[in-house]
Amino acid sequence: MRTDVRAWIVPREGLQYQGRRAGLVTRSIAGVIDGIVVLVAVLAGYVGVNGLRFLVRPRTFQFSEASPLPSVAIVLLVLAGYLFVAWSLTGRTYGCHLMGLRVVGRGGERPGPPVALLRALFCVLFPLGLLWCAGGRQHSVQDIVLGTSVIYDWRPGSPR
Repeated sequence: MRTDVRAWIVPREGLQYQGRRAGLVTRSIAGVIDGIVVLVAVLAGYVGVNGLRFLVRPRTFQFSEASPLPSVAIVLLVLAGYLFVAWSLTGRTYGCHLMGLRVVGRGGERPGPPVALLRALFCVLFPLGLLWCAGGRQHSVQDIVLGTSVIYDWRPGSPR
């Protein structure tokens, strides 16, 4: 007796979108979620570094001053690293996971490390490229240049 253990947490109506390209709204929501994840991670790092400084010199402790330019640079570097690691390992970030999205290459596989790195840098340095997928195009500038797509994919794990 064999049973299929697949558990779909997506309503039956949503399954018709499996494998289709995602649009601007869904991708934007996933991006906002990823931005929040990165900001929380950077803030946790800031608190952690200051906590260590406090443990080393509690009597003279003062919170380190967060200058705007270095802070933005750190957030962008962490964001690029987060996107690169997530896309090269599973094809999806946490935001993509929540929204049922996955970044895939031309053959439907997850992007390899070089493509994932270029896509991450492209998305961080040129985020307005996402707007290209407004109006039904469903491809961002990053997708067109690198040959990737963002599709609806609720399957667990990583493709190929």
